[in-house]
Amino acid sequence: MKVPLSTGGPALPGASPDGLPPLREVIRELDLVAKKSLGQNFILDLNLTRRIARIGGDIAGATVVEIGPGPGGLTRGLLLEGAGEVIAIERDDRCLPALEAIGRRYPGRLRVHAEDALSIDWPLVLSGAASRDIRVIANLPYGIATRLLIGWLETDPWPPWFSRMTLMFQKEVAERIVAAPGSKSYGRLSVISQWRTTARIALTLSPAVFTPPPKVESAVVEFEPIMHPEPACDVRTLGRVTAAAFGQRRKMLRSTLKPLFAEPGQLDRILANSGIAGERRGETLSVAEFAGLAAALDANRVAQPPVGCS
Repeated sequence: MKVPLSTGGPALPGASPDGLPPLREVIRELDLVAKKSLGQNFILDLNLTRRIARIGGDIAGATVVEIGPGPGGLTRGLLLEGAGEVIAIERDDRCLPALEAIGRRYPGRLRVHAEDALSIDWPLVLSGAASRDIRVIANLPYGIATRLLIGWLETDPWPPWFSRMTLMFQKEVAERIVAAPGSKSYGRLSVISQWRTTARIALTLSPAVFTPPPKVESAVVEFEPIMHPEPACDVRTLGRVTAAAFGQRRKMLRSTLKPLFAEPGQLDRILANSGIAGERRGETLSVAEFAGLAAALDANRVAQPPVGCS
């Protein structure tokens, strides 16, 4: 099989701005058929991938982590926009020749890890990062996008290892991330995202910009970490509280949160002290109210003496 040529020399006739062959030619040369099982939908328009690269601001000199680069459309956009280094995580071996060709065009600026992003040891991978300004910019595989995001949002200690994230999701997931209390889309993902970051939908994309076109619209969300989220609480406790509250959306907090508390009346006391009526439903609580409940739950556990102690 002929691998797309990249010598680092003059641009080839008909080549893209980076001197590499157009992405359609790369895909055809490598016979890359997107795998539904891997959630692959490729963006071939370098103007669009460069635009996505710029959403979070100037990336010149930054280290960028990219998940699921495929044949490298966004990778090339990131490098064209001046990323000092791209660390690409790609589990599909069929895409590696295309990424190797990009690496030859940009010596020392692309590191490829042929691994599953869900099992990556991030401190180890990033230990040799060329810059302390680490961004995550990725067209995430839709099947694992939410799990990846939750993992990054649950990073401890906080502030996290990344300075900003620009991530593409199905539009429905993006709307859940930025949803306001009281809306149908508001839920656990909204609370955790908005407690630890300032999140906004920066760009909406039609299926037509992808190869192959997905059945749904997509959206790019920008996340800027909040250095010291308030009220302070344990992020995993916040996850438990929101999971319970939204697990049965139609039920009152007095019912949904009860399993989290060991002693009778404990929940009612915490709700009363927090100024939250037990008749309310989870979708009506603000992000700050959820964090306050998580903090109260942790504090209450600390205050309880071990069984058998006087």
